[in-house]
Amino acid sequence: MSSWRSSPYSEYDRYLFHEGSHYYSYEMMGAHPITKDDVQGVRFAVWAPNALAVGVVGDFNNWNDKNHPMEKVGHSGIWVLFVPGLSEGSLYKYAIRTEHGSHLKSDPYGFYAEVRPDTASIVYQIQGYQWQDQKWQENRTQSYEKPMLIYEVHLGSWRQRALEEFLTYRELADHLVDYVVEMGYTHIECLPLVEHPFDGSWGYQATGYFAVTSRYGTPHDFMYLVDRAHQHGIGVIMDWVPGHFCKDDHGLRLFDGTPTFEYADPTKGENRGWGTLNFDLGRPEVQSFLISNACFWFREFHIDGLRVDAVANMLYLDYGRKRGEWRPNRYGGRENLEGIEFIRKLNEVVFEEFNHCLMMAEESTEWPLVSRPTYLGGLGFNYKWNMGWMNDVLKYMEMDPIYRHYHHDLLTFSFMYVFSENFVLPLSHDEVVHGKRSLLNKMPGDYWQKFAGLRTLFGYMMAHPGKKLIFMGGEFGQFIEWKYRESLDWHLLDYPLHAKLHEYVKTLNHLYLNQPALWEQDLSWEGFEWIDPHDSSQSVISFMRKGKEPGHFIIVICNFTPQVRYDYRIGVPVEGIYREILNSDAEAYGGSGQINGPQLYSEKLPWHNQPYSLLLKIPPLATTYLCLLHGNGEDIEQRTINSEVGYEKSHEKGVSSSS
Repeated sequence: MSSWRSSPYSEYDRYLFHEGSHYYSYEMMGAHPITKDDVQGVRFAVWAPNALAVGVVGDFNNWNDKNHPMEKVGHSGIWVLFVPGLSEGSLYKYAIRTEHGSHLKSDPYGFYAEVRPDTASIVYQIQGYQWQDQKWQENRTQSYEKPMLIYEVHLGSWRQRALEEFLTYRELADHLVDYVVEMGYTHIECLPLVEHPFDGSWGYQATGYFAVTSRYGTPHDFMYLVDRAHQHGIGVIMDWVPGHFCKDDHGLRLFDGTPTFEYADPTKGENRGWGTLNFDLGRPEVQSFLISNACFWFREFHIDGLRVDAVANMLYLDYGRKRGEWRPNRYGGRENLEGIEFIRKLNEVVFEEFNHCLMMAEESTEWPLVSRPTYLGGLGFNYKWNMGWMNDVLKYMEMDPIYRHYHHDLLTFSFMYVFSENFVLPLSHDEVVHGKRSLLNKMPGDYWQKFAGLRTLFGYMMAHPGKKLIFMGGEFGQFIEWKYRESLDWHLLDYPLHAKLHEYVKTLNHLYLNQPALWEQDLSWEGFEWIDPHDSSQSVISFMRKGKEPGHFIIVICNFTPQVRYDYRIGVPVEGIYREILNSDAEAYGGSGQINGPQLYSEKLPWHNQPYSLLLKIPPLATTYLCLLHGNGEDIEQRTINSEVGYEKSHEKGVSSSS
């Protein structure tokens, strides 16, 4: 049992809650095992401002709404009750009486819930887990000049024991964390893990914002997963949905018989596109609820970041609405003014409380300064998903290569705005469902060309400025679309091309981690330079990524056609000897083995506005990385595992073919 810092009887706590400034309101609200006057029991508190009466019901009183009535605290709308003798594990709901009758509601602040389809909240002592991640917490710093490779996961379908038989959080802590470490990812991003009734919503339509879903275990079990990830140097990000919630009767909808958490105005409250309700972001108590929830995940679960879903839904009044279904703001515009202020307030609070956290916006419009500080007029996130890049590059990759030269701008347009925000490049779950096909199956051509195209895409993505995200299964070529009910097709690793793709992604990931040029100046023009963006006729692009140290640069060449380009001249900035440290066409990765030799000598022939040049063989449907080995008579230190390892792996089966 514990005594919490706050009490629902505290006038100051109530003031903060109603002002929208109680950022740890979960300490005050919900069900808490405590000791009161030397008596152990559970303290309940719920906000239901328009209820006529509220009672606590559960397995301890046979769900009788007469046995444990709650007391209303002044005019606060908060109802409280201490139930002596009650302990952790008890099932409960709130019986809320209105003018139209009574209904049962799960606890909005409940920490644990029954496994669906059952809907009762469960008394749970959220504190008490013995964390072992002190080293991670002490050494955690901001990520802007660090590598970031995010592995996006739906925990229920990553692996299963049998059909729809999930692994637990503790099992995932072993299997998933070990896999992520082996593959070279830096972060795990979980699709929403708050309690949700419908598996098919993937967690994006929630009922219990403070309850980690019981599908996979208890809250402490999830803490164990996060803890073990941290002990192995892996950060944990969770998708979070503060914009809207589902309409299930036991959830937040009409909580006290009236719009409580949602907008009362149906033109703002009804989310027709998703069949959900939008949070009333201007209501102070809702602000306390949502901001407290963000702080809850950072503080109690040691989460490293939140990816905020559907930010545009909070920014625009007309989002997903037709003409006549929305009303302009007081200035005649379509911006949701209170949504904007909420987002800024949210990020200001989060970064004040947790200065090394990640706040990522899934924002699909051209809203400016999403990832800029609020004092500069920004929304205050530190990263934005680059949805434009994702849509353009996938549209390009789905084309038959014969037509790609007509659409070269789809490859190059992202560089017009690449440093306007701090971007994450996503290849997310949304792109491999609902008839969009898997990443592998998006690629045109025969079976070999599909794998070659995907390897090219991954190589291009890894070199493009911005942090990286890939949804599970893409790394080994999941062929069918993602199905949330089923495990990924891990048996595909028994087939050579899938196994070689998997090895390629692993090698590419580790090369990225160890090449500062690919991430050290990720958010600035100082880290990027075009060599040739204009070769549309051959569908080839080339550029450099630069680290902070002189001589630390990577030359990247991408060929998006299945044709080998012989004697292809490319400009380079430094005279010396170069080496091919990655070639996605290597036989070891399933390619045709069109590789370049062990040493490439520059010529004093200016090309592409560079003082020197190289003559290369450009492999088909492939991405190639080059580094400088010796320049101006001096060795250039390459901070990589892969000047040697990558070269040997790329060439272990095809040296004779390099002429």
